[in-house]
Amino acid sequence: MGKRTARRFGVATLAVVIGAAVMASVPLPVGATVRPLHAASDHVASDTVWLCRPGRTPDPCAWNRAATAVAGSGATRAVPSRTSPNARRFDCFYVYPTVSTEPGTNADLDIQPAERAAAIVQASRFSQQCRVWAPMYRQVTVTALGHAGTAALAIAYTSLLSAWKDYLAHDNDGRPIIFIGHSQGSAILIKLLQTQVDPSPSLRRRMVSAILLGGNVQVPVGRLVGGTFRHIPACADAAQTRCVIAYSSFGSPPPANSLFGRAGRGVSLLSGEGVAGSQQVVCVNPVTFSPRAGSLQPYFLSATTRTTGVRVLTPWVTFPGLYTAQCRQSGGASWLQVTATPVASDPRPTVSASLGPQWGYHLDDVNLALGNLVTDVGLQEAAYR
Repeated sequence: MGKRTARRFGVATLAVVIGAAVMASVPLPVGATVRPLHAASDHVASDTVWLCRPGRTPDPCAWNRAATAVAGSGATRAVPSRTSPNARRFDCFYVYPTVSTEPGTNADLDIQPAERAAAIVQASRFSQQCRVWAPMYRQVTVTALGHAGTAALAIAYTSLLSAWKDYLAHDNDGRPIIFIGHSQGSAILIKLLQTQVDPSPSLRRRMVSAILLGGNVQVPVGRLVGGTFRHIPACADAAQTRCVIAYSSFGSPPPANSLFGRAGRGVSLLSGEGVAGSQQVVCVNPVTFSPRAGSLQPYFLSATTRTTGVRVLTPWVTFPGLYTAQCRQSGGASWLQVTATPVASDPRPTVSASLGPQWGYHLDDVNLALGNLVTDVGLQEAAYR
């Protein structure tokens, strides 16, 4: 990709290295009940602090969605963003990735700029399809990635579990739910689905789908269900409901030491499931829901995206026709192969594996396919019964 390759993802690079490296060596016990240790300034875990909730002001998940499409020729056009008439009938429950730069092992529940930015970048565009709820949780911080233990991971999970129970009891009012998570957010959300939703027929009926990116959801080799979840399968169709969209994006095959795309690596150990040979990591192409390749609809913040000679005045920018995606399997790995195909003199930047080949395009898992994922949610909502 030469000189066109650019690092453009301001918020994700801000904090961003996700808790997969720590989680790879420290599995979280199912049903952990470790209570958080509270300093005098900490919130009590049962008192939910909402990063995003309908009617909250300000609400980063209700951010301006105006966007500009930039073609390979440099031509631009406005991209409309309409709120679905179904949006008030459905809830999205979003769990953000590792962004906290606080000095401790577990973040407190005070809303910081990093959490707001993550919600804008990853969750706000879903507001055209649903009411977005995003609780603060006591995640393992970037600072603690190298030394966090089981107790720290249990604190993160218990914190999110408390928020989930509060939301379910006082806010959901029986609405169908789309779960959305990335990286540490996916890992904690996977545990929540394992313990709270997968075993419950009534909650499974209320689940529209789960988008679990960079979290290494696992299934037995050649199957769609039975590994990480007993009853919740990988989605095989755009209109399928009560299923999981999951992938980790790479520009080339994940190396043997990759944190993602390989069973028994990275955050997959949180589920306590099998390892390579008996299980594989799920890859669902959010474009085609099949082995076929398809064109991605990326959305990035224009303030953190540098195009060459093109002025973008909207908060968002998208690059039609720049990327294609296809699920691939090789050497025990399963991943979403993302390929950039810029044309001559293309002014648009392309993503890079900025954290190294073992991370692939992890920082951009959500935004590379954000337009597709928002469309998928709309189709699943229309099919939900």
